[in-house]
Amino acid sequence: MKITNAKVIVSCPGRNFVTLKVMTDEGVFGLGDATLNGREKAVSICLEEHILPSLIGRDPANIEDIWHFFYKGAYWKRGGVNMAAISAVDTALWDIKGKVLGAPVYNLIGGRSRERIMVYAHVTGRDAEETAEQAKGAAAAGFRAVRIQSGIPGIDHTYGVPGGRAPYEPAEPGLPKEYFWDTSRYLNFIPKLFSRVRQACGDELHLLHDVHHRLTPIEAARLGRELEPFHPFWLEDPVSGELQEGLRLLRAHSTVPVAIGEVFNTMYDYTTLISEQLIDFIRLPPAHGGGITHALKTAAFASAYHIQTGYHGATDISPVGLAAALHCDLALNNFGIQEYMPHQEIVREVFSWNYEYRDGDMHLAERPGLGVEIDEAKAKKYLYRCASLPVNRKMDGTLHYW
Repeated sequence: MKITNAKVIVSCPGRNFVTLKVMTDEGVFGLGDATLNGREKAVSICLEEHILPSLIGRDPANIEDIWHFFYKGAYWKRGGVNMAAISAVDTALWDIKGKVLGAPVYNLIGGRSRERIMVYAHVTGRDAEETAEQAKGAAAAGFRAVRIQSGIPGIDHTYGVPGGRAPYEPAEPGLPKEYFWDTSRYLNFIPKLFSRVRQACGDELHLLHDVHHRLTPIEAARLGRELEPFHPFWLEDPVSGELQEGLRLLRAHSTVPVAIGEVFNTMYDYTTLISEQLIDFIRLPPAHGGGITHALKTAAFASAYHIQTGYHGATDISPVGLAAALHCDLALNNFGIQEYMPHQEIVREVFSWNYEYRDGDMHLAERPGLGVEIDEAKAKKYLYRCASLPVNRKMDGTLHYW
């Protein structure tokens, strides 16, 4: 079997997705997710101009060799754009292999380690009271874990909180919007948010929270210590991940579990964090971190240090990318939890998939490969629209992490 063609499908059913379709001389094709929120065109050009010409003619069965060809062979290794492109190729090849062998991908990477995949919902409100009510609603819908975000008094725009009643989508049309941030108000408010949600929902519901990189290590240590009485499932990205040593300070002062890495690209971004056990969950999803091949290696590295997976799964991961994560979730022994944001109904016009949510868990149907298909004719109806993630500034105008 040889790869005869490959195409990049850029479509916008509600939001932008970049999908790679790899075709073979035996009529079998595979899909990969190349979506990089706010940088979609950069990945599509990387694929079309630099990667796909070298992919044609290769045997799709040689996944490991092809992965290293595009990783080591590029010389300019890593980076969000390059790794998203490699991820798409790798995932498409696993999809092909599963279809050829008549087996779901999870059976090719070890088989089932569990029967169902626990997911967490996104719960938001304009204030702590509304967030608590939304959390109660999610629990009633079967979720055993929720990520709680809330509007903060004195701050007009807060990450994770939609401006209206529409589902939250951080990328907004056009160039980046600029919002303002106040760390002191945030630090004073979040313990009150946890207290109110615990009061409303009790102790059984797992509570997660995304700091979104905005604190210094000592600020994160303060927040972690103050949240300990509420037993968070995790604090996500409490500090920016570039300075891995910064997590040592947080670890020295707080026992709150830490999840980090949705903006990482490879397991090499995790070396200090994992080997020193400074975190508890890895967030790097297959769609951004080198595909299924590299996800397995990163998870294996983490497992030796009692660290679990908690893959990014927001709506900027397409159904193809989420399916890849779910196959890993089902197979990996050190699975922890999976983020789950339902895609808008319009996405179903373009994609069909083999997973479904039931009572707090995701379930995968038994289909060869990934189990996701794309309707190319429908995809053409939804043209790409430029959209950008926001930018944050402190109240005095200093640029800060969003």
